[in-house]
Amino acid sequence: MLAPVILAASRSDKMRRFISAAPGTKQVVDRFIAGETVEQVVPIIKDATGKGLEVTLDVVGEDITTPEQATAARDAYLELIDRLKDLGLGTRAEMSIKLSMFGQALEGGHEMALANVRPVVEAAAAIGTTVTLDAEDHTTLDSMFAIHEELRKDFPQTGCVIQAYLFRTEDDARRLAAAGSRVRIVKGAYKEPASVAYQDKAEIDKAYVRILKTLMEGEGYPMIGSHDPRLIAIAQELARKAGRKLDEYEFQMLYGIRSDEHIRLAAEGHRMRVYTAYGTDWYGYFMRRLAEKPANLLFFARSILTKG
Repeated sequence: MLAPVILAASRSDKMRRFISAAPGTKQVVDRFIAGETVEQVVPIIKDATGKGLEVTLDVVGEDITTPEQATAARDAYLELIDRLKDLGLGTRAEMSIKLSMFGQALEGGHEMALANVRPVVEAAAAIGTTVTLDAEDHTTLDSMFAIHEELRKDFPQTGCVIQAYLFRTEDDARRLAAAGSRVRIVKGAYKEPASVAYQDKAEIDKAYVRILKTLMEGEGYPMIGSHDPRLIAIAQELARKAGRKLDEYEFQMLYGIRSDEHIRLAAEGHRMRVYTAYGTDWYGYFMRRLAEKPANLLFFARSILTKG
């Protein structure tokens, strides 16, 4: 399978340089990355919300190596919040944060990440919106969940992400499916060993459905992160069986993928949120998008060949 190879390449500086220099890269990156600056992404936010969609915004960049870079990441989100304040969209425009970007992997990283993310969550709450903590590889999750729990003491609307391919996630889902929680479920996009994660797509899909059932039958607010038509249909059926109204859960999909489906779900009355990434350090995010779906890799390969 190509996905493990691509995910391994996402950590390679040599591959980063090669792909960044490839003549067709920009065309494909522009499909998944909304822009490099806040000013470039604001029109995209306006366009999406004007069509009845909602957005979650991710300032890309995970592989930081210094506390100063973590502080810069915090400041980038605070700049974003200043612009969102002007738009007055409330929870229609929220933010997604990877704690690795806030210093989680550095020495003293747990405390550093908490200290950096707290002012962002506080500023988001002040303009009527919120933050979701993205899940990363399995070694970071205990720290992420502890920070999530700490932030929810003062900001209970803070969300988190769980990944269906990890064995631990069914237990995490039962713990998180409580009143007031906001939980996004995704399949998972990191290279994980067989000791902690399902490797077979069918097993991952089955786990996804089991976990989603737990969330739908719980008291929290499920956020269904998937482009899979079958899983979307199953989610709708589970919501119906659980007696949930259309505003008691939402769908989330990536910017640049299945855009027609975004509009269709919103037109049916569903809350449909578009995960919109922007920034200059796009490589890790981009490589995971290639790994998730073979069609993305084929699109990239064709672009390089036609531009070469």
